[in-house]
Amino acid sequence: MIDNLSLALTHGLMLLAAFLQLRRPDLDREQAAPPPDRKRRAPWGKRGA
Repeated sequence: MIDNLSLALTHGLMLLAAFLQLRRPDLDREQAAPPPDRKRRAPWGKRGA
């Protein structure tokens, strides 16, 4: 009995979380992320002072 209750409770909470995540309005909008800031690395064996 406790096993069925715990399974029902955890699965119900996961379904609730998935339902709430899918209802978010910002899920339909896609914002472009800025490109990563890549710095040029010094060649092997040469370090900047």
